[in-house]
Amino acid sequence: MLQTMEGATATIDDILVRMQALAEQAATGSYSSAQRTIMHNEFDELRQEIDRISQGTKFNGIKMLDNTDTVSIQFGKLSTDKIDITGSNLTSASGGLALTGLAIDGTSCATTALSTLDTAISTKDSARAKFGYKMNRLEGTVNVLNIQAENLMTAESRVSDVDVATEMAEMTRSQVLAQAGVAMLAQANTMPQMALTLLR
Repeated sequence: MLQTMEGATATIDDILVRMQALAEQAATGSYSSAQRTIMHNEFDELRQEIDRISQGTKFNGIKMLDNTDTVSIQFGKLSTDKIDITGSNLTSASGGLALTGLAIDGTSCATTALSTLDTAISTKDSARAKFGYKMNRLEGTVNVLNIQAENLMTAESRVSDVDVATEMAEMTRSQVLAQAGVAMLAQANTMPQMALTLLR
């Protein structure tokens, strides 16, 4: 889930960088108004694509790029055996990246857009970093759980091996005693036979 969301934020990052490049071009005085209109149209399409990605990226129906809902990853019995992951709002609306209403069809509005895009990129970076460090934390948790499972299996194996060794020693002891008993009975049975032989 986190890899899906992080991958989507990487794409949003590329789009924001392109939007920033367009705004820088539009802020330059050497472009005509017709060229700025073309830049603005691409700029607006890219903004809409950010919304489509933010609202359409799901994992098992869970969306984490257009809300601040919390998803809990449970890995044990206790209520503390969980990691909470909070989503991020990366839509272009004012609650997310605040890109709605931006225009770059003039030099002054393009300059304003550059400042807003800097803030939007910072917001996106924070969201992407959050997904990254949650992934690292989950990987650490998985490693610890694997070590615990391995050690439990090793301990169980040692207990089982000790039981087998004890039972084998007990069985060998019983066999030796049984064989000694049979040998003694055989010896005891030959004594009267020898006495009879001597009497004859």
